[in-house]
Order: sequence, then C-alpha cells, then structure tokens
Amino acid sequence: MSKFTKSKKLYIALLIFVLILIAVALIILKSIGDEKENESKGLIGFTGYNLSLDFFSSMEKGIRYQAEKMNYDYIAFDQESDETKLIASFKELIRRDADAIIVSPINPDVLAPLVEQAHAKNIPVIINDIGGGQSNYDAIVVSDNWQGGQLAADYLAEHLNKDAGSHKVAILACEPTAIYAARRGEAFRQYIEERGYEVVSEKTAYSRQEDGYVKMKEILEEQPDIQAVFAENDLMAVGAANALAELKRQDIVLIGFDGAQAAIDAIKTGQMQATVMQNPDEMGRLTAKIADQILTEKPINYSDSEKREIYVNVSLFTAEDIALFIEETQ
Repeated sequence: MSKFTKSKKLYIALLIFVLILIAVALIILKSIGDEKENESKGLIGFTGYNLSLDFFSSMEKGIRYQAEKMNYDYIAFDQESDETKLIASFKELIRRDADAIIVSPINPDVLAPLVEQAHAKNIPVIINDIGGGQSNYDAIVVSDNWQGGQLAADYLAEHLNKDAGSHKVAILACEPTAIYAARRGEAFRQYIEERGYEVVSEKTAYSRQEDGYVKMKEILEEQPDIQAVFAENDLMAVGAANALAELKRQDIVLIGFDGAQAAIDAIKTGQMQATVMQNPDEMGRLTAKIADQILTEKPINYSDSEKREIYVNVSLFTAEDIALFIEETQ
C-alpha cells in the first residue's frame, strides 16, 4: 500500500471523527438551548373574584393559557366572592414569592395594603376588571365600559318607538365598589338622555341575579310605565328578565352587560333583547402579557397612562345576531 493511500485513509478517518464531534456538539448545544427555552421564567399568580362564574372562569383560562405559553409557572386561587379569601390568597401569593400577581378583587377597597406588601418584595400587581380601590397597582385591564354603555343606549334608541310610550327607562347598577362597571350606567344615562329619554329609576342590585329580580319588581311598582331597562351586568339582567316574565311585562326592552351564557339563552327565548359582550379570555391573556412586559422591562401601551388603564373593546349581541348565525349555519 502506498504512502499516499495511507495518508488518504487517515485523512478520511480524521474527517469522520471531526464530523462526529461536531454532530455531538450540536446535539449538546440544542439540548442546552431546549432546556433554556423550557426553563421557567418565574411564577405568575392569579386570585379571582369567583371562578364559578362564566366571566371569571374564562378570564382565568386566558391568564393560564398565556402564562404557560410564555414559560411561566402559574397558580390560581378562587375568592368565591369572599373578601377574607381575597386577602388570604393575595398574601399566599406574596408568601410564595410570585413574580407577578394578577387580581380580580371581590372588594377593591382592601387592596391598598396588599399591593404595598407586594411592592415591598418587588412584585408587580395587575388588576383585571372590577377596580383597584386606592391601591398603587402597576396596571389595570378593563373592558371599554363607556363604549358599552353607549352601545346599549344606541340600541334602545333605535328599537324603541320614538313617537309613542312614556320615554322612561331604568338602570340596575352593580355594587358601589365596582367603579368601572359604573361607567356603563353613566354612559348609558348620558347617551339615552341625549336622545330624549328619561332615566326615572336607578337601583343597586349588587351584581346578583336574586337582587336583580327583587329590584326589577320594585322599579315596576314605582314606575309601571317604563319602556326599557339597562342592567350593568348579566346576572342582574337575568334576574330582571325572570321578574318581567312573572309579571307578564315582556313589552319592556331589557339589555344586559357581559355576554354570559344565561343572558344569551334569555335572548334566544325573547326574555332579553341584547347584551354587551365582554371578552374575558382576551382580558386574561392581556394581563399575563402585561405581567411579562413589566418583568422584562418592556413598555406598556396604556389607554390612559395617567390611570395606568388598558381598555378591551366590547360589542353588542342581539336576537338579530342569533338569527344571522342560524341562517349562516343552515
């Protein structure tokens, strides 16, 4: 065998060896890269108003989906409409050294000292809906409630007989601490009065179906000739719908706010005429994204930078939408 042939074989052997080393190195680097890619970026915690309600259940799913998509560990607590559970769960998230806390509070007025405790450990706090009380939160995500109130007023103005009837309407309001929900009623009042209608009654029904039922009956006792009712949330609207059905007053136009399944079912049966649809899943995803932006020191696009508010658009859902959907699917 010639010297040249031996050298050629040695060269080929060395080349194969080097290629094997490169392949092994690439596998190791990819493995390291995959580990880094899958490495947790931290813990995002959520404490929700009441996760048995459709709205907050959908919100929680949105937060969970986005947090896990961004490689965060995630944990959620259910306040079950209980202020003591709000406080306990918030403190538990601080104790667990959550990197960010998202909260949809049953009572915003208790948040201030809790947010202060979180900030003392450099934990940002993002509010999702309801309100932040007097707390120094980092951001708050809410539906564009003013837009929703206007949509409800526009719908009523278009569907009520402008030349007949009393031109009297009523409002069922959420609890006083729900300051963002109050914008719905404020906008509705402004725009419906601009169209020549009078708000003759506004009663607080505390976002509860049973209170919506009771307050609707009270309104009819005091103002039997009203033409329409706007409820600031769907639970109250469904309660009002039950009262109207019981009293055989389906002549009254009823609009809710949220887009809850119970309201959509009531629209299908003609007990309600419309609801303003929120997007709790999108609200949830957005709060998780904002938590990540804060933690990674990226700028946040506020709708109102002074109040650190971010708005999510709403839309109107009516019986006409149901009819259109059925027509399109046939």
